[in-house]
Amino acid sequence: MSIFMLFDSFDLHPSIQFGVKRLGYVTATPIQEQGIPPVLAGRDVMSLAQTGTGKTAVFVLPILQRLVSRSKGKIRALILAPTRELAEQTREFIVALGCRTNLRSITVYGGVKQGPQEKKIKNGVDIVVACPGRLLDLVNQRVIDLSTVEVLVLDEADRMFDMGFLPDVRRIIKHIPKIRQTLLFSATMPDDIRKLSHEILHDPVIVQIDHTVPLNTISHALYPVPQHLKTSLLISILKMMDTDSVLIFTRTKHRAKRLGRQLERAGYRATSLQGNLSQNKRKAALDGFRKGSFQILVATDIAARGIDVSSISHVINYDIPDTTDAYTHRIGRTGRAAKTGDAFTFVTHEDEAVVMSIERVLGAKVDRRIIEGFDYNKPPPPRTSRSRPTRIGYGRKPKHKRKKQR
Repeated sequence: MSIFMLFDSFDLHPSIQFGVKRLGYVTATPIQEQGIPPVLAGRDVMSLAQTGTGKTAVFVLPILQRLVSRSKGKIRALILAPTRELAEQTREFIVALGCRTNLRSITVYGGVKQGPQEKKIKNGVDIVVACPGRLLDLVNQRVIDLSTVEVLVLDEADRMFDMGFLPDVRRIIKHIPKIRQTLLFSATMPDDIRKLSHEILHDPVIVQIDHTVPLNTISHALYPVPQHLKTSLLISILKMMDTDSVLIFTRTKHRAKRLGRQLERAGYRATSLQGNLSQNKRKAALDGFRKGSFQILVATDIAARGIDVSSISHVINYDIPDTTDAYTHRIGRTGRAAKTGDAFTFVTHEDEAVVMSIERVLGAKVDRRIIEGFDYNKPPPPRTSRSRPTRIGYGRKPKHKRKKQR
């Protein structure tokens, strides 16, 4: 197949072609070129590809093509996603591509009231994009009927299972007809996913796009730094570069929240995305970053699932990820859609083992960079012991002599 395959060659329905042209799609990416034809043909597909390769179109376009000519108002396609953000972005993509069709789609996930979701389901819907937990609740309550599903999609399956959704996914599959088309998308292939793929896929077509190698449109660099100087170094780097759209990863949600506030106090339009936020605040942070209201988004790995912003120029690993797969996932947020991007990683002495693993995957030594004029020898601030009141008993007032009241 030619790497210059055009979307016109997929022979899509005119109403879907309108959506494709409206979004400005002309040439298919490698995963779209290899994946869309077998999905259109009704084959089961297992796709191994990184974030940023255009995989969403591989299942959305064929689903729209399959359903467009005979909308029934019954659930005929089910897409399972690991996070609310990814579910919402997938549905937005469905709505954009299918704007000239009469197909109805909804998102189903927890953290919001169940009532509005129930109402939309009762009014009739063709495509459901759901997180496993809330979907299983609705199935058990008999609010949602999956007996008419024709296409099942497991998107970002490895992350879905990392988050503990594997048991829920298995329970959901029991409510779906055995005769169906099943599509599984994953950036990695751990044993759990390999086992599940053997159970649920029938004679699948394997589409593999260098799933273990980061995109070649990304430039990598390491910044050795003591732990206590990371924030100071980060601000020094940000002053030297264009900060229109920078995604920063931390290891914990508390650190993400704290760093977001520190950058905001330093004069940057920054926000954080982490698990303690309500759905409305998560959406506001993500929408603000996507639209450019925020220059910088600080996030954890889990919270960042579903961030689909093509214009991210830099990904900065404030904390190095634990695995090479996580590194690939993180930096895949930049260098997308044939654009170039930069991936900066702060490393301490304790991170050398992970660095070696990353370099093995990249097949090259990563450049170590030092910022001129930065004081790497500055000692950590002295620890101050805060005086705490002595606890006596469990909430009881301390015994003391009371003056006799006269």
